[in-house]
Amino acid sequence: MKFYISTKGIKRVTISNGAGGAGKGLAKTTAPATRRISIRTLLPVVLVLGIVLPFLFVRVAFLVLESAAVCNSLDCIGWRFFGGGDTSLKLRDELTRALLEAKDSNVNEGGAESFNELVKEMITSRGDDFKAFAFKTKAMLSQMEQKVQSARQQESVYWHLASHGVPKSLHCLCLKLAEEYTVNAMARSRLPPPEHVSRLVDPTYHHIVLLTDNVLAASVVVSSTIENSANPEKLVFHIVTDKKTFTPMHAWFATSSIKSVVVEVRGLHQYDWSEDVNAGVKEMLEINHLIYKHFSNNFKGKELEHSGDHSRYLEALRPSRLSLMNHLRIYIHELFPDLNRVVFLDDDVVVQRDISSLWELDLNGKVSGSVLDSRCGYSCCPGSKYMDYLNFSHPWISSKFDRDECAWLYGMNIFDLEVWRRKNITRTYHHWLKLNLESGLALWNPGVLPPALIAFEDQVHPIDPSWLVSDLGYRHRYKEITREQLESAAVIHFSGPAKPWLEIGFPKFRSLWNRYLNYSNKFIRRCRITR
Repeated sequence: MKFYISTKGIKRVTISNGAGGAGKGLAKTTAPATRRISIRTLLPVVLVLGIVLPFLFVRVAFLVLESAAVCNSLDCIGWRFFGGGDTSLKLRDELTRALLEAKDSNVNEGGAESFNELVKEMITSRGDDFKAFAFKTKAMLSQMEQKVQSARQQESVYWHLASHGVPKSLHCLCLKLAEEYTVNAMARSRLPPPEHVSRLVDPTYHHIVLLTDNVLAASVVVSSTIENSANPEKLVFHIVTDKKTFTPMHAWFATSSIKSVVVEVRGLHQYDWSEDVNAGVKEMLEINHLIYKHFSNNFKGKELEHSGDHSRYLEALRPSRLSLMNHLRIYIHELFPDLNRVVFLDDDVVVQRDISSLWELDLNGKVSGSVLDSRCGYSCCPGSKYMDYLNFSHPWISSKFDRDECAWLYGMNIFDLEVWRRKNITRTYHHWLKLNLESGLALWNPGVLPPALIAFEDQVHPIDPSWLVSDLGYRHRYKEITREQLESAAVIHFSGPAKPWLEIGFPKFRSLWNRYLNYSNKFIRRCRITR
């Protein structure tokens, strides 16, 4: 007998009752057969593997190639395969360590000229490790840094040379005015007119002193002061210039229509000084010429491209360091022996509001009323303390002055000449000039202000910072000046090499100066002086 039973999961069961005695009473069962995989199940698996395997292959190949390029050790390659998300951190730490281990003394040579060259070099040099890569990278960065620094300092030299130049238009103006002085009687007329001569020494008037050899600059100072004055008829301008500039300066103001204002133009050749004063001026100029010559020779003879002395030498070689008009400010009391109180203005300033109240200021018995660094109010800005101008490593300086004392500014100052004479400011100035020469020019940094800081020590009364905003001619400082400071300042000072009448002057500020130039003037038009 045979039975065929078909159930789910059992393919076949056979029960048989054999004829022979050996099989009697026994049942024979066949085990289930192996499951067969259907095409419906196999097709999705094949499709998934077909998609995943190429990506897996590419990823493995990428890791192998990247590991071989970045490192040559099994540990490093292990990072790539088993480090997971920490790979970049480990590589960064390894590279940082290698960069720190690379010695600075050995990075001046062997650096690539560009980043592309560095990459190309590292690709072709398969034997290089992290340390070699760090060395080449650091050498390249060092060379690039030196090139940038050298370019900046070369730019400073070009700025220095540009500040020496006299624009063609200004030279033309002087020639045209000198010609006018010879052919036009009005250009030679007396300044001031005879009826106003008495005002030159009258203490009830407001006396303004200007020492300059720049006709255009002087015209801006005078016109801006008059335009913004509440009582221009109270103003008396004393313009002192050299012999070369006297005729064009006189011609300009003699032919300009300035009403109700007294302007005096005097040349240095018109002064009859005593022998002592002449000897003092001569000695001062000789010392300053020696200083200029010292720094000029050292600048030519030394490699200063990567030296901190670069800017110091350029400051010493500025044109104003040899200008007689610039140094004569220490002789104001001799230039005007009949005056007691004057306001001194540099020729590179613009007056933006009435300054008549300066003559009423109480100076508390001091010689000068001056503004401290106006960028920081009454406090000292960085780089504006005595220690930034004077050499406190020298015992002559450290024993007499406070390194943290705040320096004051030239540009707009009120001077009590009576106290000046009583305190012998000029004699103190000369004394320290000689000491500086004896010390090998080691007492202060080059410039007009450092010896003045010493001569006027404890004789300066700080006045409101809004009276003066300075540094409009320095690239590294002018960006710190806000529009609010400019608009509120009574006087703005273009101190620095970028004068507004030069091409290197900043357009941002030049308009503040140009607005006071009379472009309808025939000499301005003839010399093509434009905004």
